[in-house]
Amino acid sequence: MDDPRRYWVGFNLVKGIGAARLRSLLDYFGDVESAWNASLAELEQAGLGSKLALAVQQIRTGDLLAHTWQQIQAGAIGVLTWDDPAYPRRLKEIHQSPPVLYVRGELREADQWAVAIVGTRRITAYGQQVTRDLAVGLARQGVTVVSGLARGVDGVAHQAALEAGGRTLAVLGSGVDRIYPPEHRRLAEQVCSQGALLSDYLPGTAPEA
Repeated sequence: MDDPRRYWVGFNLVKGIGAARLRSLLDYFGDVESAWNASLAELEQAGLGSKLALAVQQIRTGDLLAHTWQQIQAGAIGVLTWDDPAYPRRLKEIHQSPPVLYVRGELREADQWAVAIVGTRRITAYGQQVTRDLAVGLARQGVTVVSGLARGVDGVAHQAALEAGGRTLAVLGSGVDRIYPPEHRRLAEQVCSQGALLSDYLPGTAPEA
């Protein structure tokens, strides 16, 4: 396994291993490669317990990781981890920040200066105007507009930022290859060209309520 990011994706595939457990493993083993290659006994000693240790072993020996990695490569999806200097600094500072971010598009250092605009799906004419004014004003000042690509306020915020020539990031509740709502697929591609789609959900993850 040449690319160390595959170890991170591997752990991301194990249900029950989130930020807290992965941090414990890294503290115990020193790095993600050592944790990934640890024996069952060593994983249990690190505090995983037999059930989770077996789940790690199943991912290591099965085909799911290879299939997921193929999806990532084929979809030109970036993988950012806690170890990556490009991982958003401010996000990393929160409690239990996601160990892995999947990205389509490009994150830039300037995106650290960002404002989120989110709101109702059932937007009024007044709401559209206010959202556009906010997004355009921020974009023209070099502030990245962040939203969720949803119907209503989110979509208007992204579109307004794009039309103003600014940058915008969409944080999804699904895999970055599963665009929802479907009518925002073209908008998603535009976001990729002037920003990025981001998710901590694995590629292929469908949106849920």
